[in-house]
Amino acid sequence: MTPLDANVELPTEVKAMIEQSSDVQATTALVNYVIKLAAAAEIHFTDLQLQVLTNHLIEMLGRSKSGEQLPAVDPTMFAEVSQKSLDLADQVVQHIGHLEVAEKYVLSIHFEAAQDKI
Repeated sequence: MTPLDANVELPTEVKAMIEQSSDVQATTALVNYVIKLAAAAEIHFTDLQLQVLTNHLIEMLGRSKSGEQLPAVDPTMFAEVSQKSLDLADQVVQHIGHLEVAEKYVLSIHFEAAQDKI
């Protein structure tokens, strides 16, 4: 078992969100994956940041399955976002699959906020 396979202890609010999602198993696996991916990059989320991130991940899973797409974004709007955050977000988007490139940019803000302790 790799570190990314082990489950993470999640805050009660995040557990409740996962339980209410349409695919509890996939959502749990994805949230654990993202937390461990971030931790490996020395990024740690507050409980509130994790709640917002989990909501976003649930929506991303839904779009991956439904084929719905986010509107295109202008990458120059994300020029201040670190390459580290963009790379992590890209890994998550690739891990989920069937998502547009705009997802990477929007998701990168979660990593950036956790890095900058916003």
